[in-house]
Amino acid sequence: MGKTNQSKGKGKKFNLIALILVLVIILIGSSVYYLSNLGNPLDKDNTQIVAVSIPPGSGTKNIGQILQDNKIISNANHFKLLSKLQGNDGKYKAGEYSLSPAMTIEQIMEIIISGESNISRFTIPEGLTVKQTAEKLAAKNLINKDSFISEIQSGTFDYKFMSLLPNNENRLEGFLYPETYDIYTTASEHEIINKMLAQFNKLVLDEYYTRAAEMGYDMYKIITIASLIERETLVSSEKATVASVIYNRLAINMPLQIDATVQYALPEHKDRLDYNDLQVDSPYNTYQNTGLPPGPICSPSIDSIKAALYPESTNYYYYVLSAENNGTHKFSNTYEEFLKNKKSYINSL
Repeated sequence: MGKTNQSKGKGKKFNLIALILVLVIILIGSSVYYLSNLGNPLDKDNTQIVAVSIPPGSGTKNIGQILQDNKIISNANHFKLLSKLQGNDGKYKAGEYSLSPAMTIEQIMEIIISGESNISRFTIPEGLTVKQTAEKLAAKNLINKDSFISEIQSGTFDYKFMSLLPNNENRLEGFLYPETYDIYTTASEHEIINKMLAQFNKLVLDEYYTRAAEMGYDMYKIITIASLIERETLVSSEKATVASVIYNRLAINMPLQIDATVQYALPEHKDRLDYNDLQVDSPYNTYQNTGLPPGPICSPSIDSIKAALYPESTNYYYYVLSAENNGTHKFSNTYEEFLKNKKSYINSL
């Protein structure tokens, strides 16, 4: 009887040990499975590249949160845990990085540890022509200028405004939106142009196309007018007033007489136009031709585009730089008043 109880006791002890072992194995297996999947991509099918900025002094926790906020990883705590397990705390470097939700956390960690940014940043100011934009990008060794111009003239881009553009070398003039951009250092000319066109497409809303149609214009002509406003104004608050002058002159078939259009027609930029320049034989010469020039003369800002769409209602037909020499203009209804304002400006120099 005693032996039987002893055997039963040993059997229960064995079963308990076996159960503990099974639980340990399950726990270890679960931990291994969890850790092995901890670094999986957020979305292995989403190869979209996101430019992520890691500021100086960012710790592992902050970096994980930045990655989560940019939808590169699913959970900042996963990044923090894996960083600790792999001894990467303190190794990450500030910089600009191109990352993707299709990357594993290990791949992301390696890139940020390397500190080698594969992003270049460039800024295109408002009011540049396509030619000037190409020169600026070429100077930063981001493009081959000839390839860029060729892509401007004949590249294929999928935006609704493309159907409005002329089939000539100036077709994208006005549509390379002026902005600061982050791109891959390996980006092609096509990719750079497409990024700028995409920004234009993002900012120029459907309601603006509707507004243009209500005014009797298409978006190409609106951008043409906006480009004139861009080149004629230094003070943003005057854009809608300058727009009113342009529309007022167009309404009575009065030449626009905008120097910037003549500049566009000349082979080289001149700081000051003379009488001979104003005689240049070109459809862009708004001293000799009435109506709008054939197309935009530069890339306008969204403020200039809005001014072209929503001009002030005035009776102004003239403007000239003011005697204050602060970039503002004096606007007038009559030629006599214009001459008076012009004289004041000249005397102020």
